[in-house]
Amino acid sequence: MRQGQPKTVLLRDYTAPAYSVDALSLVFELGEDSTKVTSVANYRRNRDVPADALLELYGEELELLELRLNGLPLKEGDYTLTDAGMSIPNVSAMCTLEVVTRIYPQKNTSLEGLYQSSGNFCTQCEAQGFRKITYYPDRPDVMAVFTTQILADKQKYPVLLSNGNLTGSGDLPDGRHWARWEDPFRKPAYLFALVAGNLQHVEGRYTTASGRDVTLRIYTEAHNIDKCDHAMQSLKRAMHWDEERFGLEYDLDIYMIVAVDDFNMGAMENKGLNVFNSKLVFASPATATDMDYVSIEAVIGHEYFHNWTGNRVTCRDWFQLSLKEGLTVFRDQEFTSDLHSRPVKRIEDVRALRTFQFTEDASPMAHPIRPSSYMEINNFYTVTVYEKGAEVVRMYQTLLGRDGFRKGMDLYFQRHDGQAVSTENFLAAMADANGTDLSQFQRWYDQAGTPQVTAWMEYDAAAQACTLHFTQTCPPTPEADSKQPFLIPLEVGLLDSQGQDIIGTQVLRLTDAEQSFRFDNVPEQPVPSLLRGFSAPVKLEYPYSDADLAFLMKHDSDAFNRWDAGQRLAMGTILKLLQSSQQQEAFGLEDNFISAFQSVLNDDSLDHALRAEALQLPSEADIAEVARPSDPEAIHVVREFIHATLAKALRLDLERLYAELHETGEYSPDAASIGRRSLKNVCLAYLGRIQDHGIHALCQQQYRQAGNMTDAMAALSVLSRTDCPEREEALQHFHDRWQHDPLVMDKWFALQATSSLPGTLGQVQGLMQHKLFTLSNPNKVRALIGSFAMRNPLHFHAQDGSGYSFLTDNVLELDAMNPQIASRMVRPLMNWRHYEPTRSALMKVQLERIQAHSGLSADVYEIVSKSLV
Repeated sequence: MRQGQPKTVLLRDYTAPAYSVDALSLVFELGEDSTKVTSVANYRRNRDVPADALLELYGEELELLELRLNGLPLKEGDYTLTDAGMSIPNVSAMCTLEVVTRIYPQKNTSLEGLYQSSGNFCTQCEAQGFRKITYYPDRPDVMAVFTTQILADKQKYPVLLSNGNLTGSGDLPDGRHWARWEDPFRKPAYLFALVAGNLQHVEGRYTTASGRDVTLRIYTEAHNIDKCDHAMQSLKRAMHWDEERFGLEYDLDIYMIVAVDDFNMGAMENKGLNVFNSKLVFASPATATDMDYVSIEAVIGHEYFHNWTGNRVTCRDWFQLSLKEGLTVFRDQEFTSDLHSRPVKRIEDVRALRTFQFTEDASPMAHPIRPSSYMEINNFYTVTVYEKGAEVVRMYQTLLGRDGFRKGMDLYFQRHDGQAVSTENFLAAMADANGTDLSQFQRWYDQAGTPQVTAWMEYDAAAQACTLHFTQTCPPTPEADSKQPFLIPLEVGLLDSQGQDIIGTQVLRLTDAEQSFRFDNVPEQPVPSLLRGFSAPVKLEYPYSDADLAFLMKHDSDAFNRWDAGQRLAMGTILKLLQSSQQQEAFGLEDNFISAFQSVLNDDSLDHALRAEALQLPSEADIAEVARPSDPEAIHVVREFIHATLAKALRLDLERLYAELHETGEYSPDAASIGRRSLKNVCLAYLGRIQDHGIHALCQQQYRQAGNMTDAMAALSVLSRTDCPEREEALQHFHDRWQHDPLVMDKWFALQATSSLPGTLGQVQGLMQHKLFTLSNPNKVRALIGSFAMRNPLHFHAQDGSGYSFLTDNVLELDAMNPQIASRMVRPLMNWRHYEPTRSALMKVQLERIQAHSGLSADVYEIVSKSLV
C-alpha cells in the first residue's frame, strides 16, 4: 500500500451509529474573511450500545474555537482530534455538545460545504460536505430536527435562507440582520442548506390536492430574473404530477430554488431549499435550446420528487445511494414521458444508458447499483447508480404492472416515512404489497455488469408453434468473475409477413441460464420483436438478417424497437465498412440500407421527434465499444462516409422535408414544436455533410434568421465542423452577441471543442486563455475540456497522444482545486485497454503519470488506481 492511499470503505462493515441526534441548532455568523459556526446538538446513546462508547464526529478543514459538553468547556486531553474528525470519551447517555468552529468559505474551491459563488454564500453538503462546516456525525442514518439562524451584513446579503419554514427575522444594531429557519422534519446533515446573498426572486403559489397553500420561490441574481418562468411552471407541473401519479403532496409552507453559477452537480434536493446549477434553471427562447427546456423541466421535477424519495425516506448509508437516486431518476423519466413523447424519451434514455453506463460496466470502475466498497463516495455518483438504478426500478413496474408498482410505493412510504433505509426495504415493500417472491431480483443490486441475452427461434409449421430459446450470461467484473442468473423481464411480440402483431406484447420472465418459451396458434413463421421498450438493461443478440431489421424498422408496432432495428442495421453496416477499411477495400452502401432510412424519412405517420431519433446513426463512442480494439480515426471516417452517402442519396427528400418543417413563428417548447424542429435540424445536419456552397449558405441563413437558440445552434453546429468562410463569421458573430451570458457562451466553447476539423486541440488550448474561461467554474470545465475529452473521440484519441497529455495536465491542476470535477474529467482514460495498441499504451502512460503525482486526492486516486490494476 502506497503512503497516503485512501482507506477502502466496505458495505459489510456497516454498523449503526452509537449516538443519535434529537435536535441540532446552528448559528452562522457570515463574515468577509471567515465565518463562525456554532452548533448545539442533543445526543442520545442508542439502545444496546455500551456505556463506554466514544462519541465519534466527522470534521475536515475546520478551526476549532470552543467545545462544551453539557455546558462545561472541554480542554485538550478530554477529546482526540484528527484531520478527519474528533472522538470524545466518557459521554453520558443523554448529553448536549456545543461546538464553535471557524471556516473560510471564500477560499473553498472544492465547492463542498459552505462556499461563495458570485459573491453569494451557498452550501453543498451531499455527500460529505457538512463535515466541512462543523464537527458532527455526518452520515445519512443520523437524522435530526434542524434549527438554523443566520447573521450577516444586511446590505451585502439581504436574503438569508435555510431549510424549512421562516420563524423569525430582524435587524441588528451593527448593520447586520438575522433570520431563523426551522425544519420540522428529521433529516440527515447532507440535506442541510444555507444561502445568503444579494438575490431577487420570482414567486408563485400552489394549492395541494388537500387544499394546503404553498409559496414557491426561485431566487437568482437580478439580471437573470426574467429567465425563471419555465422553471416555475415546471415546478407546478411536477407537484401536480406527483399528486396524480403517486398521491404524494408537498409538506412545508414554502418551496425554494436558488440558482448559482458555481456548482459541482446539476442540482441538490435539500429539504425545502433546492440549490441548482444555474444552467438548469434559466431559459428563454433566445438563450436556451429545446434540449435545455426539457432538461430544466426534468431536473426541476427530479429534485422536487426527492422530497419523498430521498428526503422523507432516505438512505441508511451511501452504499444505498441508488435507493433514492435510481428511484427518483425513474420518477423524473416517467414525468417527462407523460408530458412529452414517451417513445422518444425512452429512446433518449436508452441511448444514454448504452453509451455511458454500458461502457462503465465494461470498465475497471464497474460496480453494482449498490456498490460493495468505495474509497471516495463522490466517485459513485455514477450512471450505474442513477441510470441503471432507474432501469432496475422500471423492471419492478414491468414485472408487477403499473398498479402493482403503485401499491409497492404506497407500502414503502407507509412503512418507512421518516426513516433511513436500505434497498432491501424497497424490494420487500414491492414484494409484500403484491404477494410475490422477488428474492432473485436482489441480484440486480449485488452483481455488476451488463447481462448478455442470446436468443434464437424455432418454428414448427405443422404444429403452428413458435419456440423462443434464451440464454443469459454476465461477463466478469472487478467484484466477481462468475454471476448468478438475473430475473429479467423480457417484453416480446411476434410479427407476421405483413408487419402485423400475431402475438401482442408479452412479458417473459427469464430466471435461468437457459430457458425456452413456446407460443401456439402462430400460422406463419414470424419475425420476433424482442426486448420491446428495452424492458431490461441487457445486451440482446439475435441472428437478425439485414432484411429482418429493415422490416422491423418499417413495421414494428413497438416504437422503441423500430428505432433499435435501425440502430442494429446501422451498426452492422458500420462494422462491415470498418472491416473493409482494414482490408483497404472501397466503401459502399447497399440499396436496402439507404431505402430503409428513406422509408423512415418519408413516413409521415411517424411522430416527427421519433423520425429524428431513427435517422441518427450510432455515436462514435457506441461504435468504439463494439469494434474493439478500437481505432477512433477509422470509426470517424466510416461514420462520416455513411452520413455523406445518405445525404447525397436522399438530398431531394431532405431538402423537401427541411422546407416543409421550417417555420419562423413564435417559439414554443411544446412537444409537437420540439419534434418539428428536431426533424428539421436532423435534415440540416445531413445536408451539412455535403460540401456544397449552397448548403453552407442555407446554414448561414438559418443561423442569421433563427428566432430561437435551438435553430441557431443547429445551424452553427453544422458550420462549426465545416471548413468554410461562413464558419468563422458565424462563430465570431455568436461570440460578440452572447459574450455577456456565461451559460450561452458555454455552448460556444463546447461547439469548438467538439469540432472534427484539424487543429481542434490547439484551438481548445487557446480558448482556455479566453477571458470568459476559468478552471474554477465546473460548467466551463465541462463545456471545454469535458466536451473535448468525452465528445470528440477523433481528436482526443489523436495517435500522437496529445489529447491524453492535455487532459492529464488539466486533471492534475483541477485536482488541487476541486477533486470532484478532476475525478470526472479523468474517466475518459479509464478504458485504455479497449483501444488499439499504440493508443492504449499512450493512455496508460498518462494514467501512470497521474498515479505518481504527489498529493493526489482520494477522488482521482481511486479511479486511476483501479484503472491500472
